[in-house]
Amino acid sequence: MTLLIVDDESRIRALIAKYAKFEGYEVEEATNGMQAVEMCRKKHYDLIIMDVMMPELDGFSAVREIRKTETVPVIMLSARGEEYDRIHGFELGIDDYVVKPFSPKELMMRVGAVLKRGGGREKQEDEIVTIGNLQVDFTARRVSVEGQEVDLSPKEYDLLFYMVRNRGIALTREKLISEVWGYDFFGDDRTLDTHIKLLRKQLGPCADKITTLRGVGYRFEKE
Repeated sequence: MTLLIVDDESRIRALIAKYAKFEGYEVEEATNGMQAVEMCRKKHYDLIIMDVMMPELDGFSAVREIRKTETVPVIMLSARGEEYDRIHGFELGIDDYVVKPFSPKELMMRVGAVLKRGGGREKQEDEIVTIGNLQVDFTARRVSVEGQEVDLSPKEYDLLFYMVRNRGIALTREKLISEVWGYDFFGDDRTLDTHIKLLRKQLGPCADKITTLRGVGYRFEKE
């Protein structure tokens, strides 16, 4: 598998490349977003590790351009951990968000988890679930609210589908992270809360189907 590492700092690229090669990945590098976009037009990559703040074209803009023609998984890197940046990234459909400084070993764990999810999803049974004005089609990966289809990011689909399949059950943050993200979080569950916030926004009048359980996690209501 080939990873594209996009960062204007050569030492960051070298550090990630070192660990990626040790894990058996092939690696190519880009120094800015514009170069990354051009490289993706010529070649398919299995995963992109993209910095946010770069000259010529920032990471968010680069992902937006790449996603016009490619559905390649993306892990964003940023020195800023503000919720706005996380939300903006997840709205673009990125798969993960890592704040600098980061552990290269942890980053490789996240790379492995994202690749495993992308290529190893088990085929779901043919099933359509209707809960009030919400309809979830697992096979077609379609979600409709009051008859109107809503466009979710890949991670929002995964999160919603898991919660709907386990509706009526109290789901801890740890359980959701483990089942949906596929790796242990390192003491930061803001990513989950951000996705819940975005998912509620997308569900509109059906947002109240997701109940917050203080100190525990969330529950998707049966009715």
